[in-house]
Amino acid sequence: MRAIRYDRYGGSDVLQLLDLPRAPMAPDEIRVALSHASVTPLDCKLRAGLLKAHFTVDFPKVPGRDGAGTVSEVGAAVTDFAVGDRVCVLARHGTQGSYASERVSRADDLVPIPGGLSDEAAASLVNAGLSAWVSVFETARIEPGTKVLVHAGAGAVGGLIVQLCRNLGAEVTATCRAANCDYVRSLGASRAVAYDTEDFGKLCDQDVVFDLVGGETHARSYPILKKGGHLVWLVAAPIVDRGAEYGVEVTRAMITDRREPVEAILTMAAKGEIAPQIAGVLPLAEAAEAHRRMEAGEVTRGRMLLATG
Repeated sequence: MRAIRYDRYGGSDVLQLLDLPRAPMAPDEIRVALSHASVTPLDCKLRAGLLKAHFTVDFPKVPGRDGAGTVSEVGAAVTDFAVGDRVCVLARHGTQGSYASERVSRADDLVPIPGGLSDEAAASLVNAGLSAWVSVFETARIEPGTKVLVHAGAGAVGGLIVQLCRNLGAEVTATCRAANCDYVRSLGASRAVAYDTEDFGKLCDQDVVFDLVGGETHARSYPILKKGGHLVWLVAAPIVDRGAEYGVEVTRAMITDRREPVEAILTMAAKGEIAPQIAGVLPLAEAAEAHRRMEAGEVTRGRMLLATG
């Protein structure tokens, strides 16, 4: 099989395209011919060695947190999937990633792709959809009329949070680059605040803030929340919890690999209730270029994908 692999921490140039032996299969495992894998910020941070304190990388490492493709082989003990099934793959930490032409998985790590949804669309929704679903439905309390601010509203996760909150009847504001204001409004934000030309600190009385940025953005989000408001954050730049000082609730959205939220997001997309967001598609051989673009801040709308098949 063809795969991207790196054997040490470093810049995007450590990513190498290799021909590797096919992985063996146990009776309860399934081989998936991957067509697409998504490129996440976590992939880049792991490769650069920025998360050594939190995650152990076993070298050599095939990166990638998720992907989509078609079942090509099933073990003798498998009953849930058959050859030809289109599936999404969750690549759990400590296992081979998805930057490869195929992957061996267990049934618990596969989610069927609904009819009418392309592999590209499905791949863009796995990791981002999981994060958005947990943030909105399991961490925040969104009701009709809730005033919500979504930081990085044009990104893969932020754009889905905007859409989910809109569907719930919230009054959604999103921060983004000036060039993306029309885009986030098209996703359902009633207001877009361009962080490169405007000050989101002029907002007030927000019920919920979704912080996908951290750092200074997190610190400046406290004053715009009403008393008793809720600041929901995902791991990004380091934060200082000042909830008690401002009289607001501060909660980290705990994202763990689970099939159910991904199934729900894929179903919504297949029904047209949310729109997949694809920043672009590059060949597997250009994984280093995908990482470079992401780290340079050039990927600002949705998820960058690799064509792995």
